[in-house]
Amino acid sequence: MKSVLKLMAGVAVIVSLHSVAQAKDLVVGVSWSNFQEERWKTDEAAIKAALEASGDKYISADAQSSAAKQLTDVESLIAQGANALIVLAQDSDAIAPAIEKAAAEGIPVVGYDRLIENPAAFYITFDNKEVGRMQAREVFKVKPEGNYVFIKGNSADPNADFLFSGQIEVLKEAIDAGKVKNVGEAYTDGWKPEIAQKNMEQFLTANDNKVDAVVASNDGTGGGAIAALDAQGLAGSVPVSGQDADKAALNRIALGTQTVSVWKDSRELGKRAAEIAVELAGGKKMEEIAGVTTFDGGPKGVAMQSVFLAPLPITKDNLNVVIDAGWISKDEACQGVKGDVAACK
Repeated sequence: MKSVLKLMAGVAVIVSLHSVAQAKDLVVGVSWSNFQEERWKTDEAAIKAALEASGDKYISADAQSSAAKQLTDVESLIAQGANALIVLAQDSDAIAPAIEKAAAEGIPVVGYDRLIENPAAFYITFDNKEVGRMQAREVFKVKPEGNYVFIKGNSADPNADFLFSGQIEVLKEAIDAGKVKNVGEAYTDGWKPEIAQKNMEQFLTANDNKVDAVVASNDGTGGGAIAALDAQGLAGSVPVSGQDADKAALNRIALGTQTVSVWKDSRELGKRAAEIAVELAGGKKMEEIAGVTTFDGGPKGVAMQSVFLAPLPITKDNLNVVIDAGWISKDEACQGVKGDVAACK
């Protein structure tokens, strides 16, 4: 009997060691929609660091803003032996066949920052509706009435509508009272700054430059709007929002041409996404992930297992927060600043 017990114990140890071995050397494939925006490089560095720490491998592909290419990218990542996928969707609907293929092969998928409304995909992001609320609140503090323009994100990205929903939620009372007037809103294909700039130029022309505030949905679109305002001598006098805490945007905040950028610490987002991908690949169930919650607020109402991280609005008054966190250096944030900015003293 003792020998049987010893044998069983030995088998248990072998199985245990085999499980540990399986938990290492996993391959996590990351499909990026594009690399045009500064922040994705920060996200990537965080994902790589987390996978290196867990002894796992990173492979990736850049869809270069093409939904069609992203489908073939995901197939390629699977062919390269990906045990889990992290997908930043270019088009949340168009990516569906790739998610189904991964699910059929037992490969877990983490929908990264942008909703992929499929229960086979885990969803990790920041609270994007709250990001929209933060953007609108900070702009409204500066201009509690007047003509507002809304520079929205990519129409194929559900985040664009989550953000706009949060913005309108904050401004609805003022809009209903006639204090705030929506004089223009437009989606921005691919979140491209140059398209945001063209849209803003058209709104300025249509309103004889009588635009009092711009609620832009990220720093790229905000930068495009500010370029259009600057060409008309209005940069700095019209509050503009953004998000992502891009270095250029944080410098614009210090210079006074941008009002707020909502900081979503993508170092934490990337780290958690990598950890979750590894945990799911190792056999952990979605509902067992730390901090998980059920989200069904997408366009289709699909119940998704999700993790939401907390965003933080950055203005001239708390610019020191991102400097102290090592997100940006003081020199970068304060380049060219001559005014009275506490963080730049």
